[in-house]
Amino acid sequence: MPKAAVIGAGLIGRSWAVVFARAGWSVAITDTDPAALEWAPVLMSESMALLAEFGLCDDPAAALARIALVPSLEKAVVGADLVQECGPEQLAAKQALFQALDAAAPSKALLASSSSAIVASLYTADLPGRDRCLVAHPVNPPHLVPIVELCAAPWVPAKTVERARRLYEQAGQVPVTVKREVEGFVVNRLQGALLTEGLRLVGEGIISPQDLDKTLADGLGLRWALIGPFATIELNAPGGIPDYCARFGGFYRRLAAEPPAPSVWDAENVAQVEAAWGPPPAPKEALRRSAARDRRIAALVAAKRSH
Repeated sequence: MPKAAVIGAGLIGRSWAVVFARAGWSVAITDTDPAALEWAPVLMSESMALLAEFGLCDDPAAALARIALVPSLEKAVVGADLVQECGPEQLAAKQALFQALDAAAPSKALLASSSSAIVASLYTADLPGRDRCLVAHPVNPPHLVPIVELCAAPWVPAKTVERARRLYEQAGQVPVTVKREVEGFVVNRLQGALLTEGLRLVGEGIISPQDLDKTLADGLGLRWALIGPFATIELNAPGGIPDYCARFGGFYRRLAAEPPAPSVWDAENVAQVEAAWGPPPAPKEALRRSAARDRRIAALVAAKRSH
């Protein structure tokens, strides 16, 4: 089985460690913050228990035993086939991390970033091993949401991306290839389009933020949890996608001609949304809601697998 090195023991890093260990891989995880590393076993154990409860992990104790806490990046990458960087979403931090990883990791290792929006060419261009670096962007939390966006700089060979696809598939994830670099990749560009329209609709008083969330959770999201938007519209018109576009293209053209303005993200509009939504939850309540969300996602993943 492969070995994964996870650099960063925060929320995403812990989740990646669970993904790889559940798949039978050996895992080394490290963090520059001793407190994060100290808490990681407890939090990863909770994640494994949730997976086991819904039949998504056969032996959580054995999986946890495959995860080693190590004190440094250099020790973590020893013998690694895949290095998953989970550092801050800051260009300078990623530049420093990838310089250290390229110097320390074995030549066979792929170097993958969990970057949410920053393309790899911005922090790997000057590395001797730049042709083995790419983005492997997950959705939080990756041990429950399996999609992984693979996006490489123009100089990275196709065989490198294909090798990454095979490794993430072997780990039980669902990799997709973003064919050229674009800020935010695909997940966050789609999410951004939806959020921007949502901020407009709520800011203009067309709908409350609570009811807008319901239109997704109890409407579009139910279909999209099973099939994507193109598969959805194919089934919504007798002649498939071309028929749907012919029937409804006029409306969507008018909508596209008047997109939300960037100002929907300005403080004034955000304040209107916040006032309608209510104050943010206290830390304990936020943790409770996150745990409840994770249980629902686990149940949904289990239901999808059973069908």
